[in-house]
Amino acid sequence: MVPVRVLGVALDSAQQHVILLAPLADSSGTVLPVWIGPQEAMSILVATEGAVTPRPLSHDLMVVMLRGLSASVDRVEITRLVEGTFYAEIHLNTPTGPFAIDARPSDAIALAARTDAPIAVAEAVLAAAGVPEGAVEFDARGDDDRVEEFRRFLDDVDPDDFQG
Repeated sequence: MVPVRVLGVALDSAQQHVILLAPLADSSGTVLPVWIGPQEAMSILVATEGAVTPRPLSHDLMVVMLRGLSASVDRVEITRLVEGTFYAEIHLNTPTGPFAIDARPSDAIALAARTDAPIAVAEAVLAAAGVPEGAVEFDARGDDDRVEEFRRFLDDVDPDDFQG
C-alpha cells in the first residue's frame, strides 16, 4: 500500500468531479484521479476545508454513529480497480476487534477526511490508474469558493424546496 493525501477536488474536461490523491513520499508528480459524484465532492470539500454545516451531512452522521458505538476509523484503503471501478475498504477499530467494510472510495475518503485517518492505495492500482498531476485541471474557482457557495446554499435552503 502507498500512503496518499487528498490533493484536492478537480473538474475534468467534461465537468465531472474528480478527487485527486497524491502519494505522500512521491515527488514524481503522479496523482490518482477518482471520479465521484457532486454530493461526495462537496462532502469531501466541507471536511478538508473545516466548514461547519447547520445540520450534519451523511458522512458527519457516520462519524457520530461510529463514536456512539465506540468504534473509530483506523485507515482507508483503495484496494483494487476492476473494469474502471475503484474499490475501497474502511478499516475500523471496534470494541470486538478490527473490522473492515467494503465501501466506495468517495465515502471512505470523506470519512478519512473527517477523522484524520490515513489513506492508502494499492501499488497495482496506482500503477494502473495514476496519471501526471497536470492531466486533470482544477476548476478555476478555488476550494474556498466552492465551500462558500455550499454554505450559502445551506443558509438559503428551505424544506419546501424538496417537496414534489
